[in-house]
Amino acid sequence: MMALTRVPKLNYSQQRTLVETLGSATAVYENRCNIMDVIPDAIPALRENLNFMDSCLPRCEEELEWAERVKVDCISFLDDRYPQRMKECEDAPMMLYYRGMADLNKTRIVSMVGTRKITDYGRQMCETFIRELAELCPDVLVMSGLAYGVDIQCHRQALQNKLETIGVLAHGLDQIYPTLHRNTAKEMLCQGGLLTEFMSRTTIEKRYFVQRNRIVAGCSDATIVVESASRGGSLITAEIAQSYGREVFAFPGRMTDTQSEGCNRIIANNTAGLLTCAEDFVNAMGWENDKARQKQLADGIQQELFPDLSDEEQLIVETLRNKDRLQLNIISVSTGIPAGRLSGLLFTMEMKGVVRMIPGGMYRLN
Repeated sequence: MMALTRVPKLNYSQQRTLVETLGSATAVYENRCNIMDVIPDAIPALRENLNFMDSCLPRCEEELEWAERVKVDCISFLDDRYPQRMKECEDAPMMLYYRGMADLNKTRIVSMVGTRKITDYGRQMCETFIRELAELCPDVLVMSGLAYGVDIQCHRQALQNKLETIGVLAHGLDQIYPTLHRNTAKEMLCQGGLLTEFMSRTTIEKRYFVQRNRIVAGCSDATIVVESASRGGSLITAEIAQSYGREVFAFPGRMTDTQSEGCNRIIANNTAGLLTCAEDFVNAMGWENDKARQKQLADGIQQELFPDLSDEEQLIVETLRNKDRLQLNIISVSTGIPAGRLSGLLFTMEMKGVVRMIPGGMYRLN
């Protein structure tokens, strides 16, 4: 799989189509010389491009040796550990490289992004919001890009409030950019992690930061823009999140605040929901306050087994009871029910009022 990602002139969608059609990257490699036989409608240039896989193998072997030595997880698109939210996106990378201890498929993940030129107002919003969010939903994971300004502020506030936090990098895991954030990145390895689609020894380039933004958006249930000028990377992340069907929120600012111009605009044009506090966010996402959830359990209000359900439907109920809320792909893996059949079962259960779908493509018990 790693070699496939290094084939020139082969975009994310083409890589994914090849793997899904032939079943694995190994099968793609084995059929690289006769790809027209197994995919008759493939263009002739594809065979020429795939011939580069041979020359990519030595570099990939070096990367695997390095990754094993420094304890980097090389996670392919077909790996169960691969972020299932990202997998739903058409331009998902076929390989991810990860160091850390947080689950990339954690039940609740929010990305927080914003300007590198953070103001005192932005710092206050990050501090207050993350503190309140930790009180309401202590199991949430905060994701950002480890950049100057809003990104690093969110990571540090998450660490301070005992929330897991993951930084998505625009380069390999053999370096940290900016270097000023190295100590924070080390802390995150024990309370979250670092994630990238780039191999080690990757040269830092401006375009890679834009590529990185789609992972920040794709791995999350929602994206929150804390502060943004009229143009900036955080607005690109918000736009990508919206294209993925994810929720987007923004903190408003005064009309005279240049670092809030972007936030005010996406709120005004209904691209983002207006956010004033963590409770607003939790309610909008349908994320039940964990304290209220615990009280509900203590009071015996949690729904009992449903006697009119089939064995498969009952299995789904038990799976959701144990995990509270899950995406369809994860439910499929947990229950062993094929995704196609599972989709129909979940629809039927929604009609019965047993489950409901919530933002982020998640399902939970009613």
